[in-house]
Amino acid sequence: QLHLVESGGGLVQAGRSLRLSCAASGLTSPYFEYYGLGWFRQTPGKEREGVACFGSDESRTYYEDSTKGRFTISRNNAKKELYLQIDSLKAEDTGVYFCAASRLQRDSCLSGLVYDFWGQGTQVTVSS
Repeated sequence: QLHLVESGGGLVQAGRSLRLSCAASGLTSPYFEYYGLGWFRQTPGKEREGVACFGSDESRTYYEDSTKGRFTISRNNAKKELYLQIDSLKAEDTGVYFCAASRLQRDSCLSGLVYDFWGQGTQVTVSS
């Protein structure tokens, strides 16, 4: 069982940057690298949407259109951590950000349906 905990959210001004982290526990290190990982965002009145993810291998990353060029997903397999760097924050980035993990790495990783494990989420609020 993989347990995920997000951190790094908060209240930030528009235009600033933020780095979210997601720490995984419950597995030994050699297995974490095989997990598919992604970040999702839920904003009021909207369904949870995938914003960034790793695809069928770590060289493949996918981003939701509105985040391209501003969001960067990365991972440290040795530390069992996932990160999301958000630059040039906008008011519409406000929401709860979740990290997710799947037992298989897939290129359809922006879909929440492929994930087996979810964190509790961290709130990001962008003030204009």
